[in-house]
Amino acid sequence: MDDIACRPVQPHELATVAELRWRWVEELYGTPDTTLDEFVPRFVAWAREAESSHRCMVMVRDGLVIGTAWLAITQRVPHPRAFERTSGDVQCMYVMPAERDRGLGGKLIEAVLAWASDLGLERVTVHSSDRAVSAYSRHGFAVSPRLLQIEVGQGRAG
Repeated sequence: MDDIACRPVQPHELATVAELRWRWVEELYGTPDTTLDEFVPRFVAWAREAESSHRCMVMVRDGLVIGTAWLAITQRVPHPRAFERTSGDVQCMYVMPAERDRGLGGKLIEAVLAWASDLGLERVTVHSSDRAVSAYSRHGFAVSPRLLQIEVGQGRAG
């Protein structure tokens, strides 16, 4: 694993990151509603516009992106003891199928958490797939009885 590096994405790698995102959706849900050729430029434009709130970490071997994770950063309401407050959410972590089950996901998690620490984030959350829960748990993530969620978009009848 010594030839693997985790680092912030470089602008010329965003198209590869977009392709990995498309392939991940294809892997989980079948053929996406948009073609890869349609998705990539839209994703790259989004990533450039959202770079202040969504930071991308890539895992690279020999110059090739083999994994990716996003750290979504949210400003928090000021507190009398800490006016500047931010938290993070790990999103869209993906390691190419041929690279899985070798501890690379853990290496990517560690890199994202180090980045979050460097940025001074108060906490980091993740909405994990069933497959990855144990990996996040091994790296210090724990279930919180105070972190609740509700899906308000699709399928909620009023």
